[in-house]
Amino acid sequence: MKTLRHIKHLIICTAILLAPRLEIEAATQPMANNQFTVYIGTYTGAKSKGIYLSRLDAATGKLSVPELAAESVNPSFLAIHPNRRVLYAVGEVGNFGGKKSGAVSAFSINPQTGKLTLLNQQPSGGDGPCFVTVDNAGKNVLVANYGGGSVAALPINGEGALGESTAFIQHQGSSVDSQRQKEPHAHSINLDAANHFAFAADLGLDKILVYRFDSAKGTLVANDPPSASVMPGSGPRHFAFHPKGRYAYVINEIKCTVTGFSYDAQRGELKEIQTISTLPPQETLKPSYSTAEVQVHPSGKFLYGSNRGHHSIAAFAIDEKTGKLTYVENEPTQGKTPRNFAIDPTGAYLLAENQDSSTIVVLRIDPKTGELTPTGNSIEVPSPVCAKFISIAR
Repeated sequence: MKTLRHIKHLIICTAILLAPRLEIEAATQPMANNQFTVYIGTYTGAKSKGIYLSRLDAATGKLSVPELAAESVNPSFLAIHPNRRVLYAVGEVGNFGGKKSGAVSAFSINPQTGKLTLLNQQPSGGDGPCFVTVDNAGKNVLVANYGGGSVAALPINGEGALGESTAFIQHQGSSVDSQRQKEPHAHSINLDAANHFAFAADLGLDKILVYRFDSAKGTLVANDPPSASVMPGSGPRHFAFHPKGRYAYVINEIKCTVTGFSYDAQRGELKEIQTISTLPPQETLKPSYSTAEVQVHPSGKFLYGSNRGHHSIAAFAIDEKTGKLTYVENEPTQGKTPRNFAIDPTGAYLLAENQDSSTIVVLRIDPKTGELTPTGNSIEVPSPVCAKFISIAR
C-alpha cells in the first residue's frame, strides 16, 4: 500500500511540474477550427469601396455581415501570402502612375481585426490586370494583364511589400474570334506544386503558355514545349491543378467548356485528355453565356465551373485514374453573373459570388456525390468578384 501511495504521489508531483510547460506548448500550437476570415475583391463604384471581409462559420455555413477591410480601386482579384500576414490585390485599371498599366497592391493583415493596411503599390506592367498569385516560396507575386496581354513577376521584400518587376513577357498573336481574339488577353497565371513552372491562360490566343519559373531570381522563361492549345475560339480563362498534380484543367470562357490535361511535372508539359461542356446536356450555347472560374475540390474528387448568363455552377466528378470528367449537375447560384466562386478549406461549402446581383450565396457540397445544395445563407456585397480564406487562429 505504501508503494502504491508513493507512485500516486510521484504522478501528482510530475503533473504539477509539467503543467506550466504544457500550457505554454498548448498556447503556441495552432488549434484546428472551422472559423475563417473571407476576403472579397470587388469592382468599385457607387456602392463598393474596395476589399471587404466576412467571417465564415464552417460548422453552420453562415457568413457574417461584411465590412470594409481596405479602400482600393477595382481590387477584382486577390492572393494571400503563404505566411497569412500579407494580402495582394490587382488594381484592374487602364492607367496607373500616368502610364498604360494597372496596379498590384500589397496590404498587411491585422491578425486581430482582419483589417488591411496598404504597404505599397507597383505597376502591373500592362493595363487591366485581372489575376494575381503568390509563388509557393512566398518570394514573388505573379500577375496577368488582360488588357495588355502580358504577364509579370514582382519580388516580395521581407515585410511583404512589392519591388519593381523582375520579369515581364508580352504575349503575341490572335485567334479565330474576330471580336474577342484580335489580340492576346492573358487571363490568369498559376504555378505547379513544385514552383518550377508557371501557366498563363490567354483568352486571345487559345493557349496556355508555359514558363520555367525561378523563384530565387523572379524570372519567367519560355518552356519547351512553350504552350498547350485548346480548340480555336474557346477562350481559355482560369486554370486549376488537381491536388495530386497529375492533371490540370482550364475553363474556356467563350465556348463554355472545360479542357482537361495530363501533366508531366518534369517537362512542364500539358497534354489534352478531354473537353466537356459546362452547360446541361440539353442546353445550347447562347451569346449571353460565358464561363468564369474553375476549381478542383480539396478531395480531388470533383471539379466546379461557373456559368455567367446561365447563372449556375457546373459540377463534375473526376476519375482519379484518368483525370476525365463526368457531368454531375448544374446548380443555380440564386443570383446573376457568378463571376467567381470559392471552396472553403474544409471542402464543405462553395461560395458563389453573383457580381450583378451583389450577393454571395453559400452552397453545401455533398462529399460523396459533389452535388450542391442551397444552405439558405447569403450576404450582400457590392459587385463581388473574388474570395480568399484565412483560418482564424484560436
